[in-house]
Amino acid sequence: MKIGVQLHPQATTLREMRNAWRAVDSLGVDSLWTWDHFYPLYGNPDAEHFECYTLLAAMAADTKHVTIGALVTCYTYRNPQLLADMARTIDHISEGRFVLGVGSGWFERDYKEYGYEFGTAPGRLKILEQGLPIIKERLSKLNPGPVNGKIPLMIGGSGEKVTLRLVAQHADQLNTFGPPDNFKKKNDVLNEWCKKVGRNPKEIERTVAVRPEELDKVDEYAAAGADHMIVMLGNPYDLSGVEKFVAKHR
Repeated sequence: MKIGVQLHPQATTLREMRNAWRAVDSLGVDSLWTWDHFYPLYGNPDAEHFECYTLLAAMAADTKHVTIGALVTCYTYRNPQLLADMARTIDHISEGRFVLGVGSGWFERDYKEYGYEFGTAPGRLKILEQGLPIIKERLSKLNPGPVNGKIPLMIGGSGEKVTLRLVAQHADQLNTFGPPDNFKKKNDVLNEWCKKVGRNPKEIERTVAVRPEELDKVDEYAAAGADHMIVMLGNPYDLSGVEKFVAKHR
């Protein structure tokens, strides 16, 4: 089972985040993530908050081992051509460790405060579906291209009719949530979509975002089909559970 950490960029300072991502990189974990929002998602709604892609560039330059990405990018915040170029550039800063995680977006305050059209959930999914081939096309045209020839694409979400179909058609990784029985259900639906679109389901890495106290459910998540657990952490960034997990399972 791979292990990753998502650092929440809210109610924190950049120094605290930097200390945390350096610690994550030194622990021997597999992946490092942050989220793509403009305001806190819990606690004080007006607490400190930092922008995702600027942070990812800093993480890329300041780490050596972990893969790096947004869990996940709210697709409609950025033109798909620009998003592809940003991803490629961070991929080079990290020397090939970037994962492009995308989703359709959901946090209404982000949209309203920054002047984006919120629309409807089906509408945002449609925009994402239209944009995925554009991202792939732009990545194929950029000079230089991605370090390893390709940037892994993650799609985050759990919608069984559209989102999991898009994963089967386009993605290298799925990210969704627990508990284990819910994860298994989504995993099974994804496997069915893979059959329908002619995709080998083993090509898709299955990641699950978990709370720190869920790390002891590693066997349950593994049985449900998870390949990669990503621990969600707010400030203070207590890495003790992750450290114990690494010591026990590596």
